[in-house]
Amino acid sequence: MTSLKAMSGKLRDMSDFDGVKTHDITDRGTEKYGDGDHKDDKKKYGVAWYKDESQNKGQYPMEDENPNESLVQDVSSTAVLTPLDDDLVGNVTDVPDRGNWGGRFDFLMSLLGYSVGLGNVWRFPYLAYSNGGGAFVFPFVLMLFLLGLPLMFLELSFGQFAGLGPAVVFGRFCPLFHGLGYGMIFISAIVSLYYTVIIAWCILYLFMSIRSELLWERCHEPWASENCYSYLDADECEVTNGSMYYKSVCYNSTEVEAKNISLLAQAVTKHAPAQDYFYQGVLHVSDGIDHMGLPQWPILLCLAAAWTMTFLALSKGVKSSGKVVYFTALFPYVVLFILFFRGITLPGAKQGILYYITPRFEKLGNAKVWSDAAAQIFFALSPAWGGLITLSSYNKFHNNCLKDTLIVAFGNIGTSLFAGFVIFAIIGYLAQELNMNIEEVVDQGAGLAFIVYPDVVTRLPLSPLWAILFFVMMITLGMGSEFALLETCMTAVQDTMPSLRQKKTWVVLVVSILGFLGGVAVTCEGGMYVLQLMDTYVSSWSVFVMAATESIIFGWIYGTDRFLQDVELMIGSMRRWRLFFKLFWQFLSPFTLIAVFIFNLIQYTPITYGKYKYPAWADGLGWILALFPLMWIFGSMIWKITTVKEDMTLLEKVKFLLKPSPEWGPAHKVPKFDLQDIEGEKNIENPNFISSNDSVTKI
Repeated sequence: MTSLKAMSGKLRDMSDFDGVKTHDITDRGTEKYGDGDHKDDKKKYGVAWYKDESQNKGQYPMEDENPNESLVQDVSSTAVLTPLDDDLVGNVTDVPDRGNWGGRFDFLMSLLGYSVGLGNVWRFPYLAYSNGGGAFVFPFVLMLFLLGLPLMFLELSFGQFAGLGPAVVFGRFCPLFHGLGYGMIFISAIVSLYYTVIIAWCILYLFMSIRSELLWERCHEPWASENCYSYLDADECEVTNGSMYYKSVCYNSTEVEAKNISLLAQAVTKHAPAQDYFYQGVLHVSDGIDHMGLPQWPILLCLAAAWTMTFLALSKGVKSSGKVVYFTALFPYVVLFILFFRGITLPGAKQGILYYITPRFEKLGNAKVWSDAAAQIFFALSPAWGGLITLSSYNKFHNNCLKDTLIVAFGNIGTSLFAGFVIFAIIGYLAQELNMNIEEVVDQGAGLAFIVYPDVVTRLPLSPLWAILFFVMMITLGMGSEFALLETCMTAVQDTMPSLRQKKTWVVLVVSILGFLGGVAVTCEGGMYVLQLMDTYVSSWSVFVMAATESIIFGWIYGTDRFLQDVELMIGSMRRWRLFFKLFWQFLSPFTLIAVFIFNLIQYTPITYGKYKYPAWADGLGWILALFPLMWIFGSMIWKITTVKEDMTLLEKVKFLLKPSPEWGPAHKVPKFDLQDIEGEKNIENPNFISSNDSVTKI
């Protein structure tokens, strides 16, 4: 083992710097910063510094300097670097207890499964349908560039750099906003409650599809209303000359003439059996949120099955879930393509697609269109939910998170737009079949995908088979996103209490049980009203504020240039993207979020579901859900300020808490060095290098 003297400076003895505030290794969420043998040594630095003594004059950087910047600036351009993830010299100590992805594609598929979920085939179509079709597509795509891409890359690079989940990382990055991470976790937890119920609906439909004829092909008692119109029954009725199908009854020619059925049939409102089956056959929807009723036991059993699948997939950590998502992320595309080609061959599909792609610019003056577009970007790409930070925290340090951002962002948006073509082709067909305007075909709401998609499979040969494939697709889409939502919550628990990492299975079990109990209310007869309430308030108002706050912290407090230097440690030069991210992180993204938030406040109207208006107490409950994450953030700020050093003024405390804590830094696997005293000096010993004539050569 030979000494390495040829680097730009010498690694000074750490014990010489008694006056410098050091990294506390024991407080680190992961222990990648130092040698486990020195956990009690407060004088040990966790980061390998390459500082030239002639420049630093024996002093370490001050607390307000970016410690990671020196890593970029002071590594010699002639130094030999390896292409491996563990490219620092020395014997690397890995940390097995937190876990990592089994490979790069495990992360990419998990990220794709998280982003491409039920929102693409359920939430996006009904938002487009309720906001005028093409009028919604324009602001949706615009919000991708204003909010989606910048914030998604910010969070992926943030989590990957620190190697920590949102519960801990904000406390080190900007201690004053420690509660921001917990606000994100609250959003993920609430969404996971009703998201799993939607998966339970899919499981129930899957079981109901295992029969020779689908239940929603015809109008059956007791769930069919008088306006239920079955094209199958109508075709069979009209085989007899003069007969006519009206309000689920087949009238012969004599009755048609005597009761003037022809004239009555033209004025009646009709809808597909799938609509009645969903609302009354499956959900048994009550008159309002005031009448919650009892849990529906078939949905309750399916909810238990959904949480059981989640437990089995996550109980072994990210490596097990990383393999499952290969199927959950890719299989849905196969079914979507089949439904697309079937949909465009149906009569009336052209009118539906034209409604989808034709912009109605008068709609753009409505704040709800812009708010829904921004909310859908957050629902699709999930910035400010904590999931992106969580998933990327298990990455290898040098993973190209910028490339992952571009792949997943454009893949997600493409999937949403493609699903829109599928569903509007079917809506166009239904409009022609039912002789109605496109905007009147089905009620707007979360059940759109459970009405339009199930109806189209009844038009396919072997309809039960296609129904099974469709609902398997819906289940896989939902589970891919659910895995990430739950992983966010569990990572928060384990990063906050690292001792629980060895009890991963028990943590998953407890979280799954609590999630099941939390979703019971949504399985009741009034559960649809609860779902709409949570979906409207939780995933929009507070998310906008938290995302704007996050963007301001990175863009103005920590600094865009400073953070991009941190990113360059992982993925190399960001010269081409520097101006783009600086413009968006500092100006366009926070301005857009604040503008949408204010615009939405000005034109705010109490929540409605179809023609139903929620009572005042339900609106109040929605606002509590919306404001709780923000109250938690402000509460944690007050707590941080009151617990900091008493000899500071309020302004000094705020300034102090806006600076990164000593524990903040890269989560790279840092090597251990043997410091041997040779000729009275401390020298780095590394078997991978030899020194000759003041140059460094890699063996």
